[in-house]
Amino acid sequence: MNTWLLVFLGGGIGSICRFAIAQLLGTLSLHFPWATLFANLISCLVLGYLLGLSGRGLMDQNLKYLLMTGFCGGFSTFSTFSGETLGLFQKGQPELGLLNIGLSVALCLFCIFLGLKIEEAWLH
Repeated sequence: MNTWLLVFLGGGIGSICRFAIAQLLGTLSLHFPWATLFANLISCLVLGYLLGLSGRGLMDQNLKYLLMTGFCGGFSTFSTFSGETLGLFQKGQPELGLLNIGLSVALCLFCIFLGLKIEEAWLH
């Protein structure tokens, strides 16, 4: 099967799963983004499991595209971030792992702030 189609299908399924979690937990009046946290944690758990299978040669390339790149990427890019960061620590590069954590959190927060400001400027 076409690699692009596998990533597309997996990403669509992951996105639907994330939306379902948001719908299920969105009915609760909570002041913490539990749905996002749960989606990120579940996706990280799934990606960790799949990385383990892949590391032992127990997954073919098509399953990697469908599940790891597609599903986990659609369900949460945080899983990819976490997997890559852990990989840096496992490779003996803790300074790069910490840099990745710091830059990702700080820059993503800044980008959200910047996006809000751009939207605010365009609509007012």
